Amino acid sequence: MREPTFFILTAVIRAPLHGYGIIQAVEELSGGRIHLKAGTLYPALDRLTATGLIVVDREEITTGRLRRYYTISADGRAALEAAADQMRANASVATTRLREAFGRTVSVRHA
Repeated sequence: MREPTFFILTAVIRAPLHGYGIIQAVEELSGGRIHLKAGTLYPALDRLTATGLIVVDREEITTGRLRRYYTISADGRAALEAAADQMRANASVATTRLREAFGRTVSVRHA
């Protein structure tokens, strides 16, 4: 799973969000590393909806524009859990190798 997809799914776990809310949440969750633009986000949302990883929770008209709110689906939750498990396993392998090579405990730094 690509990192932007990981963070989009993570963003819509707690509550449904509209596009701009997702952009803000992804930036916050990624520590400012991922800056989604509308031209990138909306095709990703269409793809994630088409593959069943997210669903449209509701739609509303705000200042004359349609605003769609997205939430994670059961399939999306399973995919996100699998991705998180894989990342943990990968980090464990790297940490073990680093410890073996350099003989010390490796600390995890957060962005």
